[in-house]
Amino acid sequence: MSTNYNSADQKGSFFQDNQKSLIFILGGIVVLILLYIGYQKLYLAPRAAEAADAMYKAEELVLIDSLEQKAIEGDGSFPGLKEIAEEYSNTPSANIANAYLGGLYLRQGKFQEAINYLKKYSDTGSDIIDPLVTGMIGDAYSESHDYKSAAEYYKKAADKSNNSFTTPLFLKKLGLVYEQLNEYKKAEEAYQKIKTEYPQSNEAALIDGPLARVQAKQ
Repeated sequence: MSTNYNSADQKGSFFQDNQKSLIFILGGIVVLILLYIGYQKLYLAPRAAEAADAMYKAEELVLIDSLEQKAIEGDGSFPGLKEIAEEYSNTPSANIANAYLGGLYLRQGKFQEAINYLKKYSDTGSDIIDPLVTGMIGDAYSESHDYKSAAEYYKKAADKSNNSFTTPLFLKKLGLVYEQLNEYKKAEEAYQKIKTEYPQSNEAALIDGPLARVQAKQ
């Protein structure tokens, strides 16, 4: 099926159009990453420990919207996330710096930059962080109106871990992009899975409306 991603009915912000359904996840991932970095510091090798120390100031600035550019670039007295990602490559801190950078660029509307950094992230085995990062790639593609690629990454994020937080979140987003692609049967399957397998999730509480919508369009 050929889809015109720039057609008039697909213009506008994917997040704005689905504000109640598509939870922007940077705030959650910041908290989780901070916890992860704290854990990593318990066993890092010397070079990686140096990288973790360099992350301290950058992490503080990530939490302050007005200073996020300084977090990315640094200010001469401390390295920014970009420098940490490049200078300390192959360390856990560089890996997390890529996730931060992707999230910050996503928030700034620089979607290709977000995709580039998020794709540099390597899974850590975390049931929460790994699918969140994969899902943010889907978010960047969604905002770019590349719904086919968004669906690919939302599906990967939903399948990456079976939990009641990330799985229904990305199944909901998957259903929404399937709707953009007019693939209503696939959207129904995603929504039905939320209703059946994650009935206690926040997404399940409001899934009957989208489910009925896609059923009516088949």
